[in-house]
Amino acid sequence: MHRLVRSGVAAAGLVVALTLGGCGGGDSGDDSGKDESSGAPAPSTSEDAGGDEATPDGTSTADSLEGSWAGMTEGKAVALSVKEGKAALIADEHICQGAVEDMGGEPMLSLKCADGNTDRTMGSIDSNDGKTLVLSWEGGTKDSLAKTDPGKLPDELPTGIPAP
Repeated sequence: MHRLVRSGVAAAGLVVALTLGGCGGGDSGDDSGKDESSGAPAPSTSEDAGGDEATPDGTSTADSLEGSWAGMTEGKAVALSVKEGKAALIADEHICQGAVEDMGGEPMLSLKCADGNTDRTMGSIDSNDGKTLVLSWEGGTKDSLAKTDPGKLPDELPTGIPAP
């Protein structure tokens, strides 16, 4: 059963990675400094802009969300991947993608789910210490996700979850 949970999260992470990999598109136009979804300047990805860590006061920056995150919410796997300001999330059977948006100086996740689900479409960052990310969604859901190393699942995943 332990393998089933880890396999489910691994599969979710793979789908997120593949989804983000397809976000680049083949447009040969000169929009390299623009966010494809809104025409706004793309988020900075330079190493001197914050790298992979949260800021010293505990607030989150768009750069600190970069990478893969995974966890369990209400017994169901949740996987989030953020790359260059683009975000993809798999939660339960829902696949959502969008972007990290600057909302009044605070980064938020703005997603659209392929199946029309609205549980996780606008998410605010409650906390991010670089290892654990806590998101609150306007739909009422709260996710606590652990940062994952490439190719490795977090150790904190529960093991006693019944198989469907």
